[in-house]
Amino acid sequence: MNRRPAGGGGRWLVVVGVTTTLLVVAGWALVGRRSQSTGPDAAVTPPPAGSVTRWAYQLQGYADGRLDALARGPWQLAVVDLARDGHTGYFTDTEIGAVRRSGKWVLAYFEIGSIEDFRPEYPVVRRDAPDLVANPWPDWPGEYFVRYWDGRWWDRVVRPRVDQALRAGFDGVYLDTPLAYEEISLDAAQGRDRTRLAAEMAALVVRISEYAKARRPGFLVVPQNSPELREQPGYPAAVDGIAMEELFYLATDEPCARDWCAENLAHTRALRDAGKFVLAVDYAVRPDHVRTACGRYRAERFAGTVTVRDLDRIPAPCG
Repeated sequence: MNRRPAGGGGRWLVVVGVTTTLLVVAGWALVGRRSQSTGPDAAVTPPPAGSVTRWAYQLQGYADGRLDALARGPWQLAVVDLARDGHTGYFTDTEIGAVRRSGKWVLAYFEIGSIEDFRPEYPVVRRDAPDLVANPWPDWPGEYFVRYWDGRWWDRVVRPRVDQALRAGFDGVYLDTPLAYEEISLDAAQGRDRTRLAAEMAALVVRISEYAKARRPGFLVVPQNSPELREQPGYPAAVDGIAMEELFYLATDEPCARDWCAENLAHTRALRDAGKFVLAVDYAVRPDHVRTACGRYRAERFAGTVTVRDLDRIPAPCG
């Protein structure tokens, strides 16, 4: 699920949680990365299994447009957009490095199955490769699904975004809209059925993983939603974690009781059991729902956060 800011220009994207290791040595001590270099070309040390328990998720409302609050917070992993304004104001290696030096992993958010009309690539794609743009996404006015299997999508949009994340020193990428394989109109799918569309989405994630990890060993690849893609060849090996929205509460404060809620949870558990970390986010404000979601995260061994759909604030961490 992608989002737009409540007001203003482009969308400020996901500030995920931040990884910091808590060890018991004469009490709780914050350890961070210790000897790991935080330069933009440094190899990434992936989070140890089970070490990520808290994360922050903020798309807009950064104080003074800075990431200082995230760097100071008690989270272990954070997801931020490539650009602070969702357009061309890219976060720099100095800014990302400051968050990483606080002991947190930082992931770069971008979409791989759709494009918004405020993104800098959009007018170029519309001008030079308009057939890449498919049907609009009714839930998000101004956003369109794309023909993500086309090599031009990789060349013009996806690979440049991965390159930007590498240049800025992110620890990995947080890939939204793999669900495009389910949502793109079959009329726009050039004869593909859902089975083939799923395979081609998985292939795109694998390509991102292979490309990025060849340039920075250990670089993290974390898709958001569509956990059933784990059944596609090569997909489980390509991803380091899975991000899941609305496992327990739909936006806002609606218990997730639909059939697909149970299916998503089952696939997420399978990925967890395969050694992938889970970043879960639910949208609730009622204190009892917040407590319930946090309890479910602990029981499931997921890193979890409960927040508002606008993602314009950083809520208190669970527990």
